[in-house]
Amino acid sequence: MNPERQRAIASEGGKAAHQSGNAHEFTSEEARAAGRKGGQASGNHSGRQR
Repeated sequence: MNPERQRAIASEGGKAAHQSGNAHEFTSEEARAAGRKGGQASGNHSGRQR
């Protein structure tokens, strides 16, 4: 499947989820926490095999 078609399908799914009320919307605090957690995980190379 080409990337443009895949993006269109994902977009339709996202729109449908929002219309039905099933989509999650991050608050700014949740977004900050997720960004912090992601930065910590990438900074300490967690899960990397040696």
